[in-house]
Amino acid sequence: MDISIIVPLYNEAESLNELYSWIVRVMNENNFSYEIIFINDGSTDNSWELIEHLHTTDPQVRGIKFRRNYGKSPALYCGFKLAEGDVVITMDADLQDSPDEIPVLYKMIMDEEYDLVSGWKKKRYDPLSKTIPTKLFNATARKVSGIHNLHDFNCGLKAYRRDVVKNIEVYGEMHRYIPYLAKNAGFSRIGEKIVHHQPRKFGKSKFGGINRFFNGYLDLLSLWFLSKFGIKPMHFFGVLGSLMFIIGFFSVLYVGFDKLWSMYHGMPYHLVTQSPYFYLALTAMIIGTQLFLAGFIGELISRNAPSRNNYQIEKTL
Repeated sequence: MDISIIVPLYNEAESLNELYSWIVRVMNENNFSYEIIFINDGSTDNSWELIEHLHTTDPQVRGIKFRRNYGKSPALYCGFKLAEGDVVITMDADLQDSPDEIPVLYKMIMDEEYDLVSGWKKKRYDPLSKTIPTKLFNATARKVSGIHNLHDFNCGLKAYRRDVVKNIEVYGEMHRYIPYLAKNAGFSRIGEKIVHHQPRKFGKSKFGGINRFFNGYLDLLSLWFLSKFGIKPMHFFGVLGSLMFIIGFFSVLYVGFDKLWSMYHGMPYHLVTQSPYFYLALTAMIIGTQLFLAGFIGELISRNAPSRNNYQIEKTL
């Protein structure tokens, strides 16, 4: 099979028939063998009934129905498991992603040998309240991930080599960072294509909200930490804890030495416990010890995790 098209959706009944017809037209014009996988993320309208009807008339339409609304990442995860095409295309169901982009994305994967190609909606039809935070978010994501050639990490229109989707785990709300997940799994050929962003025809955005920007930064921080120290937590907590303990220890020595120096030379002195630096030093030593122990416990958990040696192997002879 040439292409698997994965479409996560939530209450998009108004656009489904038009999107399906558009995809089929593009596939037939280019003689692609394909499947369309609709992931119904707990819709409360008649989206699932439409998907069932499309399936009865076209066996190339497949579907997954969630009992409730889980989010875009779980929808993509299940779609990735089901996909059988050599190239996997993800797109939103709101008609803002154009299926006409699919042939070029397919060629970039198959002919130019990219592992992943992300769409870039250079000209957007979104309000400033959404575009400005998006630019700040993408700038931060480029800096942290080291993928400097991507301008839009969160674009729903992406193309993947099948090996990529079978070797990454999209969880929580990590769909924003699929290129980063792919990079961490060893897929380094990540490209970008400027794609057309169409105005929304029906309803309003379902996968979004102002909280996604705050949650996005927290997810990015989590992903960065896991990629750097996920299997070696002692390298982070141990170093930081040791540094805090050393600072606190030498601070205590300094306070004690200052008192002894004053006593030896007959100078007025205060009790060690009357100095605020003494308590700050003790606090630093306690925090340093706790951080070190956190790293040690994290190391024990990592060493005994069942997936500690789950490495990505491209080929075996």
